[in-house]
Amino acid sequence: MLGKNEEPTAAEIAQQRRPSTAEAVQNSHRKSVSNKGLTGASALTVRQSLAPIALVTLLFFLWGFAYGLLDVLNAKFQSALNITAAEAGGLQGAYFGAYFIGPLTYSGWIVRKFGYRWTFITGLCIYGVGALMFWPSAVYRSFGGFCGSLFIVGSGLSTLETSANPFIATCGPPRLSEFRLELSQSFQAIGSVMAPLLASRVFFSNTTPEDLSKVQWTYLGIAAFVFLLAVVFYFAPIPEVTDADMELQAEECAGLTGYEDRPLHKQYKLIFGVIAQFCYVGAQVGVAANFIRYAVESAGITDAEGSDRYAIGQGLFAIGRFVAAGCMLRIKPRLILMAFMTGIILFTALAMGVRGEAGVAMLSLVLFFESCIFPTIFTLAIRGLGRHTKRGSSWIVAAVSGGALFPSLTGLLADRHGYHIAMGVPMVGFFVAFSYPIYLNLFCRRELDGFRETRIGYDGDASGRAEGVSGENMKLDLSPSLMEEGKRHAQHQE
Repeated sequence: MLGKNEEPTAAEIAQQRRPSTAEAVQNSHRKSVSNKGLTGASALTVRQSLAPIALVTLLFFLWGFAYGLLDVLNAKFQSALNITAAEAGGLQGAYFGAYFIGPLTYSGWIVRKFGYRWTFITGLCIYGVGALMFWPSAVYRSFGGFCGSLFIVGSGLSTLETSANPFIATCGPPRLSEFRLELSQSFQAIGSVMAPLLASRVFFSNTTPEDLSKVQWTYLGIAAFVFLLAVVFYFAPIPEVTDADMELQAEECAGLTGYEDRPLHKQYKLIFGVIAQFCYVGAQVGVAANFIRYAVESAGITDAEGSDRYAIGQGLFAIGRFVAAGCMLRIKPRLILMAFMTGIILFTALAMGVRGEAGVAMLSLVLFFESCIFPTIFTLAIRGLGRHTKRGSSWIVAAVSGGALFPSLTGLLADRHGYHIAMGVPMVGFFVAFSYPIYLNLFCRRELDGFRETRIGYDGDASGRAEGVSGENMKLDLSPSLMEEGKRHAQHQE
C-alpha cells in the first residue's frame, strides 16, 4: 500500500529526542513534517489545541454546507437531464466509489508523506476542480460528465476526511478524542441542514426545472470558495501529529490500556471497525436516499411534503450529534455507541411495520440515532493503533464506500415490494454494525477506558512534555516493550 514505508519503526522512535508541547505550538507554521519524527503534538493541552481544532471545525461546517448543496444541485441535474432511477444509482456509485479509491491510495499516501496541512490543501483543490467540472457538464448536458464531476468531488471530500477526522481525533488530550470529533461533526451536520433550505428558498426560488444556469454559477461559487480556503490552510498554524507521536502516546498509556505494538493486520478492533463502518454508512445512505419515497408511500403525501419531513429528520440528526457530544463528557463512548445503535435497530424495525405519519416519525428517529455512529466508530477503531494511526484512519474513511452498494439494493427491493419492506436492506447493515459495540464492550473495555483515564494533555510530566518546558536535552523514556522491539529491529538491520 502507498505510504507504508512512511510509518516509523520502534528503533527510529527510540533514537529521537522528545519535544515539548510548547515546541509543537511554535513549529505549527512549518509547511512539512516527517511522519517518522516526533513533534510533541500528541500531548497538546485543550488550550493549545483550541485554535487548530476551531479552524478544522470551520472546515467541517463549510464542507457540510457544500455537501448539503450537492443534494439540491444533483436533484436539479437529474430533473433537467431526465435521469432514471437506475442512472441515479450510478451517480451514488460514482460519488462513493471515490471513497474506496482515494483513502487507500493517493490521499492515504499524502497524509503520511506530507502531513495533515498538505492533505487539507490537496483535498480542497480536488474538490474545487470537481466543482468547476460541473460547468461544462451543464453546458453540454452530459450525464457522463456529471458522473465524472461527482467522482472528482467525492475524491476531494474523501481526501479531506482522510485528514480532518484523524486530526480532530488526535489533536489534544486523548481522553477527549471522541468528544472533539463528535462536536466538530455536529457543525458539519448544521451546514448540511442549512444548505438545502437556503438553496430551495434563495438560490433556486425562481427557476424552471430545465434551467441549469444558477446551478452552474453556484458550483462556480463553491469552487472559488474552496480554493480560497486552501490558501487559508497554507498559512494557518496546523500542529502536525505524526505516527511517531501517536506511538509515543500509546506507549505512555500502556499501563492503563495494556497497549502492545502489533502489525496492522493483527489490529482486530480496527478491522472489525472497518467492516462495521462499511455496513453502517451503506445502511445510512440507503435510508437517506429512500426517505422521501418512503414518506410518500407511507403517509400518502406529495414529494414536496416528503422533502419537508426529510428536513425535519436532518434537523434531528444534527441535534443528535450535539446530544451525543454532551453525553461523552460524562458517559463512556462505547456505551453511547451501544445505546444509539440499539435505538437505530428498534426504530428501523418500527418503521418497517408502522404506516402513516407514525411510520415517517419512526424513520425520522432513526436519523436522530444515526447521528453519532460514524465519528464514534471512527475514534474507537483507531484507539491504540500507535504508529499505524494514519493508515488505519485511511481504512476507516475508505469504508464510506459502503454508500455505493446499499442504496441500489434498497431501491431494487423497493421497486418490487415497496419501501417498507425495502428498509430491510439497511436493517441488515445496521445489524452488522450493531455487533461492533457489543464486541467493544465485551473485549476492549480496558483499552478504551484506559485512554479515558489518562492525564496526557492535562498534567505536566517529568519528561518535559508540559507546556513551557524546553525538553531540549530530553531523550525518550519508552516502555520496555518498545525499547526491546527497537533493539530487535536494529539487529535485523545489521
